[in-house]
Amino acid sequence: MNPSPMPSPATDLAPSMEGCVQVGEIDRLAHQLLQMEIELNSNIPTTLWISDLHGEGDRFKSILRGRFGLLYQTCREALPNTFSSDKIQYLVSIIRKKRYIADKDIHMDMQDVIFCLVQVLKYKLANIRYRIEDIFLPEFHDVINRLLSDLPVPDPIFEEEIISARLIAHLSHTIRQVLLDRIQVLGDIFDRGPQPDKIIRILSSAAYRKMVNYVFGNHDILWLGAASGNVSLIAEAMRITCRYDHFQLMERWKFDTSRLAEFAERTYPPNKVTGNFKAKTQKGRSMEKALALIQFKLEEQTIKGYPDYEMESRLWLERLAKMLKAGDTGGLNDTSFPTLNLDNPGELTPEEAEIVEDLKHQFISNSRLKRLLRYFFIHGQTYNIQNNVLNIHALVPSTQNGEFEEFLGRKGRNLLDFIQETIQRVGHNYLEGKPQKSRDQALFFYLWCGPKSPFFGKHAMKTFERYFLTDKKTHGERTLFWQQNLKTQEFKQKLQDEFGVKRVVFGHTPVDYTKGRQMASTDGVAINVDGGFAAAYYNRGHALVHTPHQLYGIILPTPDEIREAERKLESAPLDIELIDEFRQPMKMKDTIEGKALKATRDKLMHKIRELAAKNGFHTTSY
Repeated sequence: MNPSPMPSPATDLAPSMEGCVQVGEIDRLAHQLLQMEIELNSNIPTTLWISDLHGEGDRFKSILRGRFGLLYQTCREALPNTFSSDKIQYLVSIIRKKRYIADKDIHMDMQDVIFCLVQVLKYKLANIRYRIEDIFLPEFHDVINRLLSDLPVPDPIFEEEIISARLIAHLSHTIRQVLLDRIQVLGDIFDRGPQPDKIIRILSSAAYRKMVNYVFGNHDILWLGAASGNVSLIAEAMRITCRYDHFQLMERWKFDTSRLAEFAERTYPPNKVTGNFKAKTQKGRSMEKALALIQFKLEEQTIKGYPDYEMESRLWLERLAKMLKAGDTGGLNDTSFPTLNLDNPGELTPEEAEIVEDLKHQFISNSRLKRLLRYFFIHGQTYNIQNNVLNIHALVPSTQNGEFEEFLGRKGRNLLDFIQETIQRVGHNYLEGKPQKSRDQALFFYLWCGPKSPFFGKHAMKTFERYFLTDKKTHGERTLFWQQNLKTQEFKQKLQDEFGVKRVVFGHTPVDYTKGRQMASTDGVAINVDGGFAAAYYNRGHALVHTPHQLYGIILPTPDEIREAERKLESAPLDIELIDEFRQPMKMKDTIEGKALKATRDKLMHKIRELAAKNGFHTTSY
């Protein structure tokens, strides 16, 4: 009897091996598809917007620690409607303090509290994919997982008070970890306040960096341009720093300002600084004035070198020289300009030129500043779209008749994309120590203060006029057409069509709610989240929160209100502006991201069916 022939590796086994490969590929694609389905049917992430923090690091940290009132709202959404506000507030207190609190009016024992906390945690985790090891403390990891899965747990969990108390502490910790899924920062971390570096460290820390989306503000652009070597922006960034006497900030960043300070105090002694300078120290006032004159000279070079910027109204030095020559100084509040060459007013003195070169070298080479700005150049955006919302710092440039404004041959989304490309190019050169293109650096100056800049949006920045002219009518910086255009349905529709969104959220211009101003337009399409966070403004600020169930604005507490709340271990008082509510929780499939995800899912499904048909699998319709 002849033995059966051995299969040929090249023939008989080949289809079998190929079939295994195809099955493995189907499984891999099926895994991807199922993950997409889970995401599409998940609730949208709970998102916080905040804007114009302007260096108020300690205050931002305090408010962020309090999670902007999200704890109450999350409990309200997760628990049955039958729960009273008092009962919700009771649970909030337990989560905040991470310990059980007996209350004779609430009538909830430890087991009741545990089940409620599990329900809150289940609400968050059922819709957002977290790495469990990132949010659960290890000791109760398995028990919490079983509670979330409605599986039996050991009896001591509910029978031993100390174990119940520790479980409540662990559940409270985990809930606080997952309250907030995404933070949208709409720019302007720098200037006015003393701790922009603290804010950057918080946002870029391991705890937050994965959830933060950052949109540039014009004050961020100022510092990015200065660090990349734009000398007029270097003078301007230093002038604003001296204006607020932030010398400790300069020391932290290891800037040596001794040469500048000696020159300023010798050239502009306090009795010769009579303009509208804001610095409180005599040293600060002298340095502020010295840098103002240097800044004006340097920026006039850019304005004359790029006439397409149409910023001739800022060319004040020749007009000032004529006034001084003629003795026509009645409209000036300061007449001491020893570094101004009346025959060539835009010319730097030799000592000024040396100081500029010294500051330029320090800005370009400062390793501490580079570590901070790396975050902006790598992660920052001109605009961002999430959950059907366009996020910008100030505006999309527009004309008086409600059209998108053209600048450098571009407008609308195309203009913002061009600006983003330029910022990325400058950032790459800065971080790699490569030379910059002069036109790129000049654009940063325009983006900081130009009328068609999406970061500025006023007809002019009146720095010279505010410093030196007595006529206050010349000080006004007229807002251009963004606000008035947002009052028309036609322009809002134009924005929605251009960017494929349903809303636009922006900052830049503070809204004073104490005067009855609202954050949102009546239809909720346009929302301003700048409430004057910095002490230099209203010292209060706004935030915006989007949960699957609601969209609402928050009027933030003052520093005094925060300190009092921390003393009492309570949450600071928050005023709420309800903007929108959703009958059903909003899902990822309802968003712009969801639309793109559906298209990818459909392609995967088509590929799976092709592979199945090729390998003779019998499939039913999906």
